[in-house]
Amino acid sequence: MVKSFLIIIICQIFIFASEQVVLVIADEYNSTKAELFCFEQNRQVLGHIEVNLGQNGLGFGIGDVALMQKSAPLKQEGDKKAPIGIFTLDFLFGYEANSLLKMPYLHATKELICVDDTESKFYNQIIKKPYDMPKSFEEMRRNDGQYELGITVGHNKEQFYKRGSCIFIHVQIGENAPTAGCTSMRLEDLQKIASWLDISKKPILIQITKAQKEEVLKLYPKLRAPLKIEE
Repeated sequence: MVKSFLIIIICQIFIFASEQVVLVIADEYNSTKAELFCFEQNRQVLGHIEVNLGQNGLGFGIGDVALMQKSAPLKQEGDKKAPIGIFTLDFLFGYEANSLLKMPYLHATKELICVDDTESKFYNQIIKKPYDMPKSFEEMRRNDGQYELGITVGHNKEQFYKRGSCIFIHVQIGENAPTAGCTSMRLEDLQKIASWLDISKKPILIQITKAQKEEVLKLYPKLRAPLKIEE
């Protein structure tokens, strides 16, 4: 009982420290589409945005706050599932050389890769191409434009073995095109979010299905009214 109480208190401190919340809600664990809402100091901004999720839906990821696992599986490397959980939004990346936005920014050159090789010491990290290349990685300068602009999601930051890597919010390849495990949307919508995000306001992503709705609302009850959630 004491342990559960302490977990709740820690979760509340983490969430309420954030002034900016990106909330993604999917209907079910196998959903490939979801709705995204942005909040600042408990007020909704930017309007409702439709997003794409993983080709195989969602699985429980590893964030800064652990949600209770229900019937969905844990997210694993290569499962093509987007992560369920509460995650930091750490920095932006894109094809433009410079950025005047209010988040740390990484220029996605041809020299940058994100490592998804589970045996590599650089697993789940964006690095410059090393002399000894990992067995598996993603190019950060893609030819299809999906990484023209993106936001890094703080999933599996401790690099737990095979628990998933290279999770981003990025540009969609098509209106109804599921991802390999990320969250995607139109470039115009992503530009609005990127312009709004401010690292000083400790932005977070809450990505859930409706099954986690009440659990999240216990931690962040002021989200109930803007979303008009009723039971």
